[in-house]
Amino acid sequence: MKVFAGMFATLAVAVAVVPMWLLPKAAPAQTAVVAPASRAEHHDTPKVEVFLGYSRFGTVSNNTVTGNRMVGLNGGSASVAFNFNRYLGIVGDFGGYDDSQLQLTGTGVNQPLVVNSSGTAYTYVFGPRLSFRNQSRFTPFAQVLAGGVHASAVTVNGCAGAGCAVLPVQNSFAFTGGGGLDIRLTHRISIRAVQAEYMLTRFEGVVNGISTGSSASQNDLRLSSGLLFAFGGKQLSPPVQLACSVQPGTLFSGDPVTATATATNLNSKRKVVYSWTTSGGVVSSTDSTATISTTHLASGSYTVSGHVSQGDHVNQKAGCTAAFTVQPFDPPTVTCSASPSNVMPGDSAAITAQATSPQNRPLSYSYTATAGVISGTTSTANLSTSGTAPGTITVTCNVVDDLGKTATATTSVSINTLPVAAAPQTRELCAISFERDRKRPVRVDNEAKACLDNIALELQRESAGKLVIVGNYGNGETPKMAAARAINERRYLTQEKGIDAGRIESRVGSASGRTTTNTFVPAGVIYNQGDSTAIPQP
Repeated sequence: MKVFAGMFATLAVAVAVVPMWLLPKAAPAQTAVVAPASRAEHHDTPKVEVFLGYSRFGTVSNNTVTGNRMVGLNGGSASVAFNFNRYLGIVGDFGGYDDSQLQLTGTGVNQPLVVNSSGTAYTYVFGPRLSFRNQSRFTPFAQVLAGGVHASAVTVNGCAGAGCAVLPVQNSFAFTGGGGLDIRLTHRISIRAVQAEYMLTRFEGVVNGISTGSSASQNDLRLSSGLLFAFGGKQLSPPVQLACSVQPGTLFSGDPVTATATATNLNSKRKVVYSWTTSGGVVSSTDSTATISTTHLASGSYTVSGHVSQGDHVNQKAGCTAAFTVQPFDPPTVTCSASPSNVMPGDSAAITAQATSPQNRPLSYSYTATAGVISGTTSTANLSTSGTAPGTITVTCNVVDDLGKTATATTSVSINTLPVAAAPQTRELCAISFERDRKRPVRVDNEAKACLDNIALELQRESAGKLVIVGNYGNGETPKMAAARAINERRYLTQEKGIDAGRIESRVGSASGRTTTNTFVPAGVIYNQGDSTAIPQP
């Protein structure tokens, strides 16, 4: 119990020497909503760390080394570490140990003997510590310390007399080297799972309770475990994170790109600074949204990078990258048509080119033809076939955009052969019967007049032709009756219908019946007289 009381006293002394400015200051009263702590939280390096734990010395192989007073000791240790940064600190280590058993050596009748004893030992060593801190809960460390050991006199329990003080009061140089592992439980408390150190001491040998004045090296192992208390550090906010996106991701040269950066874990009390760069195009912005101009940018893949900062600390900065693709422009398309597609020699045809650019580039038009003359520089052109022989003409419609991308289409125009005019032919018109009126067999009655009215219209429509009237006679009649019928028809047409008498020829036909036949004779056509004879004109 004396050793543990001394250990707590040592810890009190260690804490007392901590400079007050390294301890956390009281914060002003305030109301805040704090998110529950999680394993993903980030922690700053504590300025001071105080360790309190259990320690034990001993290595079986060194328990008989001359002057080794540390083997088998149990007790407690405390240390105070001042951290300069997250890696390097300086440590003061203090320990108190109880010497409750003593191994006595001897030969012959005085065989080696282990007896109960009373004594204490105190260590005080100082030196640097190297910690390997990260954002996890585990912090391994290594340290090299040097200092001294103060050992009290050791007496054998139950022994009386001067010879019972088998070990005198001694002081020795001490050196330790080793490391350990801390596991954080909370922001302020950690468990030191293990601290293992080699310890070198230089106690003098002792004979009959008196130091010989000749020192030797003692090698021991110290194992410790306990609690670690942190002061002066603070729980850090998680690092700033930044995500980037672009819209659209695929575009054509000249189209704008909008990049958006979304930052998380920002400190609302600090200024936020955004910056942008791009591997292609021109970027303009100073906030979370940027515009990239892709004018004259060649097709290919490019990236835009965003950066956000709220300070110089690594956790206060973040960057992100997004990709966009400039695709090549598509060529235009065109169809070609002709109206009409069949013409007579010398006629013209209208050519129409229906062209589109998928990206609405400006278009220019031109035309070629295998024959004839074509003219036009817009979406329509004119094909003249003057002087062109009958056949098929192939017309090509050409279109080109402002980037030099082209498209062509063809159509055809057929020039027809002029038809050969058919030779005009005589044609028979309506015939008139005189059988109805036996008393007046040459009279032009109403039915006859209806026929002659149609004939008059025909003669008026075709003013270059003439009419041949052939009168016929029946049984018991003479040719004079046939002539009278023809003359009466002629008189009706000239006097009643105003037909020029010079365009009407009257003839006498055969004894085929009491009728007249009327034949229209186009200009230039010779009438086939047959067996008829002309009637002299009056």
